[in-house]
Amino acid sequence: MSDAVSDAGAAATSEDRSGEERTGEVDLTIVTLRFDAADDAALLAVLSKYVVLTRMHDGCRNVDLCSSVTVPGRHLLVQKWETPEHQRRHFDSPVMVDMARSCEGLLAAPPAIDLWEATSAHDLR
Repeated sequence: MSDAVSDAGAAATSEDRSGEERTGEVDLTIVTLRFDAADDAALLAVLSKYVVLTRMHDGCRNVDLCSSVTVPGRHLLVQKWETPEHQRRHFDSPVMVDMARSCEGLLAAPPAIDLWEATSAHDLR
């Protein structure tokens, strides 16, 4: 193995605050929810509130709300959870149920929901 590869491997590992070695790899449960709006302004209001409330849930690492540049009225939520159990608990939570109910009449079609595992994920901090 070359010195450059060996150095890169050493740089990719570090010690966390407990003194245990970590590689930078992160275990995550990721959910995407894609929405196509019938009423864009109203849907964005519902999703924006949902994002703020979801970020406060136990086990939530982050939630991003993205809007398509190529398809007007299309929005994507990207959720990152510490464990599958955190994600499941959230999907059964009043926050999720309230968001789903609030979307009634605002969507052009049912949302597309997908569950992902992190093939390669890193914390950059």
